[in-house]
Amino acid sequence: MPEKLLTAAELSEVVQRRRSRGERIVFTNGCFDLLHVGHIRFLQQARKLGDCLVVGLNSDASVRGIKSGRPVITESQRAEVLGALSCVDHVVIFNAPDPHDLIQVLQPDVLVKGGDWPLDRIVGRDIVEGRGGQVLSIPLIPDISTTILMERIQKLS
Repeated sequence: MPEKLLTAAELSEVVQRRRSRGERIVFTNGCFDLLHVGHIRFLQQARKLGDCLVVGLNSDASVRGIKSGRPVITESQRAEVLGALSCVDHVVIFNAPDPHDLIQVLQPDVLVKGGDWPLDRIVGRDIVEGRGGQVLSIPLIPDISTTILMERIQKLS
């Protein structure tokens, strides 16, 4: 998976090369803790929006700042699992609470989030739309989430 997991600087160069070949860059981000079918379908749909899907992955420290008691899976393992998916072209781990700076560096053509994010709250929207790109929200699958899975697991123990 090393070829898929890149630093922001490495990824910036890769994205520039791909864009110079006329490729459309799609970016999404998240924690992707306890990967489930909702994540897979979301990422597959996101990939169809362009030629290259970049996933910004919240670091362990970043996740802890967002969700108490998480992540369950370490950032290196979450990155490896994401990188194993054929629909994901590149993974980059970020430490900030949100991906704004990463989006500024990468300048994706399409920014996509799950349906739980209203368009006006999607971080980086100003950057992407400012350069003529698209910002989209993909509907979630009802009753499928990491939180729901964790609640089911806790009830079993």
